[in-house]
Formats: sequence, C-alpha cells, structure tokens
Amino acid sequence: MTTDVVDGIQLPRSKDGDLPVVVQVHGETALFSRPELKVERVSYPVMPPSAAVGVLEAIFWKPEIQYRIVAIEVLNPIKQFTIRRNETSDVAPLAEAIRGTRRVNTVANRDQRNAVCLRDVGYRIHAHIETAAHADKPVAAYRDQLRRRVRRGACFQQPYLGTREFTAEFRWPDETPRQRNLDQDIGIMLHSIRRDTTGRPRMNWFAARIVEGVLSVPESGIELELPDGGVA
Repeated sequence: MTTDVVDGIQLPRSKDGDLPVVVQVHGETALFSRPELKVERVSYPVMPPSAAVGVLEAIFWKPEIQYRIVAIEVLNPIKQFTIRRNETSDVAPLAEAIRGTRRVNTVANRDQRNAVCLRDVGYRIHAHIETAAHADKPVAAYRDQLRRRVRRGACFQQPYLGTREFTAEFRWPDETPRQRNLDQDIGIMLHSIRRDTTGRPRMNWFAARIVEGVLSVPESGIELELPDGGVA
C-alpha cells in the first residue's frame, strides 16, 4: 500500500491507487462516549473513527460498501463542558422494539447522569470506500455518489456527533486550518464494532494519538478484554 503526504498528512492510497474522500463536519456540541467508562459519560477529546463512519453512513450508505477511516483532522480547539442528562436504564432489545411488542417506561426508569461533552467541534474526515463482493458498480461510482451528496448537502438521515441530540453539519472541505499545535496522547480508543456468529458485539481498539492536529487511524484494531474479564 502506497502513501502520499498531503498538507503534512500521510494518507494511504486505496488498492486502486486512489486518495481518500474528504468530508468536513462541524457541530455546536458533541459527546463521543468512552465505552470503558460505565457510569458517567465522558467524551473522547476527538471524534473516534466509529463515529466518523456513522456520519458518512448518514450521508450515503449502500449495503455493498463500507467506510474505512484513515485520518481525522481536528479543526477547532478542544473545549469541554459538563451537563446532566436524563437517560433510561431500561432499553428494549432491537427485535422487540421493531415488532413493537415491548414499551419502555422512561418515567419509571429514568436516571440522571453527568456527561463531559465537547463544544464547538470541527473535523475533516479522510476515508476510503471499500466494496463487498456483491457490489455491482466500481468503487469510483460510489465515491462520486458520496461527493455529489456532500456538495448538495443531501443525507439519508441527520448526522450526529456521538448522540442524536448533538446534530452535525457537513460540507465540502474548505481551507480551514487544523490545530497544528495540538499533540495529545488519547490512550486506547474504540476503532470499530463488529458482531460475532452469536450476535454478540465485539469491539476493536487502537492506541490513539493526535499529532499536529491529526488523528491517524490504522487499518484494523485489536480485540481486548476489559479488566472485569469481559470482552470489550
């Protein structure tokens, strides 16, 4: 796999030799919860790749494609704030929710939790589009569809930044400079989520670090066990 240096960022080319597609996102607030913290919601200081995939899939998604994030530029200074949010402690399984066979009493099962969130965020997402074996179009066609939707501001559903009440705006990338003086060790960060043959979610992680305002994302993460013996 070859890499190019674009504006000081090492960007790997796809197997077809193409540079990643780029989408710029902004929002007034964001909450990228760290999965290893179970009680209070504490945001990562920067958008993780799993959240970036969610934003791109809200703009353009097909069952025959998937996004692979390669880099995320931090455009705004990291600013945090704390709020208390109402959350429900009783969540219906997805299958029951779809069938409508179970209702959740949000009043009886309401909890208040502190949340450490981010304010006034901006990111530039660099991602490759990869096609599945059953894709009936070349990958270039899907890239062009994504780019057209970004230019028009079209999306399948409203993108959000970690939680649905924190909506995201997206646009064609401009010349907004990144935070080149930002260097920060984040520690372990969620890379991606997949499900095994039993349907149980399995989380992959990577050692994250922001260097000159850029979070570089490896092609794959590693599956780790949590301290309580469960699998992340």
